[in-house]
Amino acid sequence: MEIKSKKNINVVLVEPEIPNNTGNIGRTCVALNASLHLVGPMGFTLDEKKLRRAGLDYWPHLDLHLYDSQEEFFSKFTPKDQLALLTTKVDHLYYDCDFASKDYENLWLIFGKETKGLSPQVLEAYQKDLYTIPMIGKTRSLNLANSVAIVLYEAHRQINYL
Repeated sequence: MEIKSKKNINVVLVEPEIPNNTGNIGRTCVALNASLHLVGPMGFTLDEKKLRRAGLDYWPHLDLHLYDSQEEFFSKFTPKDQLALLTTKVDHLYYDCDFASKDYENLWLIFGKETKGLSPQVLEAYQKDLYTIPMIGKTRSLNLANSVAIVLYEAHRQINYL
């Protein structure tokens, strides 16, 4: 069953480090017709075997966009863009975000690198758009591919089924 989303959904990985995660995220993006944006520098190359293996044969179907730097990427937003930056450093929960808001045409789900997350400068610049995934156990963070799947499916649910 293919569903045409009511809003353009974009997943952004800022300086991803682990090719397996990015491959899995690409596959999830294909499953939900979301675009994937990779902001460099990255910890791997796009022809890396682990990246392709994790994405299986779905990689050619991915709507992929590449940026050389954070400056290049973060300069692109317009008032029609809704941002949700994910971090472990806030208490504002991702499912409290109104992903289906009719005020916006494009949704950007932005995730930082696996080892450090988003930079303090980005967190400071986008304070009103910061969200977290709750964790009650003794862990600092979730795997990046799992985090993207959790938030992307919630956004998809709100936009297309509410």
